[in-house]
Amino acid sequence: MCIDKNLRSFVDCFVFRAAKRRLNSTTAARQFLSFAAATYLFLHSGSIASATSRTLQEANQHKILLLTEGSEPKTLDPQLSQGVTEHHIICGLMVGLVENDEYDQSKQVPGLSDHWEHNDDYSTWTFHIRDNARWSNGDFVTAQDFVNSYRRMLTASLGAAYSDALFIMKGAKDYYDGTLKDFDQVGVHSLDPHTLKIELIGPTPYFLSAILHTAWYPVYLPTILKFGKIDDRDTKWTLPGNYVGTGPFILKVWRQNDVIEMVRNPLYWDAATVKLNGINFYSIENADTADRAFLAGQLHKTLDVPLDKIAYYRREHPELIRIDPYEGVYFYRLNIARKPLDNPKVRLALNLAVNRDQIVTDITRGKQHPATGFTPPGMEGYAPLDQIHYDPEQARRLLAEAGYPNGRGFPKFNILINTYQAHRVIAEAVQQMWKQELNIDVGIENQEWKVYLESQNQMNYDISRSAWIGDFMDPVTFLSMWQTGDGNNDTHWSNPTYDQLLDQAAHTADPVKRFDILHNAERLFLSEPPVVLFYWYTHVYLLDPSVKNWYPLALDDHNYKYIDLQTEESGSAPK
Repeated sequence: MCIDKNLRSFVDCFVFRAAKRRLNSTTAARQFLSFAAATYLFLHSGSIASATSRTLQEANQHKILLLTEGSEPKTLDPQLSQGVTEHHIICGLMVGLVENDEYDQSKQVPGLSDHWEHNDDYSTWTFHIRDNARWSNGDFVTAQDFVNSYRRMLTASLGAAYSDALFIMKGAKDYYDGTLKDFDQVGVHSLDPHTLKIELIGPTPYFLSAILHTAWYPVYLPTILKFGKIDDRDTKWTLPGNYVGTGPFILKVWRQNDVIEMVRNPLYWDAATVKLNGINFYSIENADTADRAFLAGQLHKTLDVPLDKIAYYRREHPELIRIDPYEGVYFYRLNIARKPLDNPKVRLALNLAVNRDQIVTDITRGKQHPATGFTPPGMEGYAPLDQIHYDPEQARRLLAEAGYPNGRGFPKFNILINTYQAHRVIAEAVQQMWKQELNIDVGIENQEWKVYLESQNQMNYDISRSAWIGDFMDPVTFLSMWQTGDGNNDTHWSNPTYDQLLDQAAHTADPVKRFDILHNAERLFLSEPPVVLFYWYTHVYLLDPSVKNWYPLALDDHNYKYIDLQTEESGSAPK
């Protein structure tokens, strides 16, 4: 029995016991838990106070979707964003030439361009900007807006982490590197206000999927220049009242570490299709706090599920939990500028000493698969590699060959993680495995999301908790980041042969030969890995039944214009 003189502890205990009860009715469960969980949130997190002011019933009536993407976003500038958190929020404010399909991540539907064509080998694309494409300030979107935006993205002094995404355009890398001075020589041209021509370095049949990423979105240059220079970072242009976008919603409120509120954009080209009146994104880093907010009726969807609750929800409330396919890999980056991580034998030993089956079975418990290669399954025609396995004896041999028999003389390193329960639990398991199998000690260093990203970008770490979710449905989205100088490499790893293989693949038209080249590149990468692999993702989260049209998508990139909310008066359960 839970009894404590401290009110906070009492509410903790009450919520925990309530959540464990078997309740046949989801509505009854929500009503039973609402007071306790709301009280918990009031006591535990002032930053969530705004979340507790609106119930799901009120939100559904007003068509306001309540979400959390976990941490506070680092930026809302589509050309500076890096993480999934930022990407999902920006996709409510901005769209590009094409948009995500409602049901299928491998398909694209018209966006700011209503039609397009390409040459025979997919190396030249022409997009036709629709007549009703407008910025949220009322100005028409033009082909020149894309030219201006790509010029900004390729301005090296801006420091865009995803600038390399545009290197598939002719001359883009040379302009970024400074060897090409005239941007008119880069392969993007405004033929007239409604016609945009893009020339690529080689055959790119996956190009429509690639340009779904925010790196390819247009930005409104007059507003950016109003608040600074073209290469200024994090200026006031991204604040409410200043933000000019192209998406289905407009930025209304941004309270740091609390909430981002969006409202319907009446000038969005497809405004008639949009069903929601707004979206609220709450910053809730703690998975248990998000879980309690969901149970209290303060969220329609969580980012994930507390590890110790997954089995409970699967058993007691399968109508609330979703486990979707997800094109992603969980791994650790290794800073190979720091000895002895510069030794490939050491890096491989760290991989071979990790029991991935134990991690996915005993810790994550969400149908994840142990990662035996970097690129996950699901990329049509590209089989995942089966190269990295748990082999502690070989790991010990490699460590001894590297000069550290039984771990003697091995320096103590830290694993850098961002604030989240699952990251700490996994890090503690790895800490124990490396101690048991290799007799080496590692610590754990926790940083808030923005600080963590900056530490990783500046390579101010030993070992860094990392993950990569595909930007589009092609293996190059996982492999290109390890090229020399890539803005997302962040390991100091570089291999000229690997770079040559990626370049060769970019110029290969035959899809079978191209995948063979990419397989060779990935095998080389895994032979001297600057990463420690863990598992291929699934997406485990809670979703309220009132949310309609939230279909499983391999990249989890939902087009918010299709999402709807069901009120009690609207009838049967959602799809």
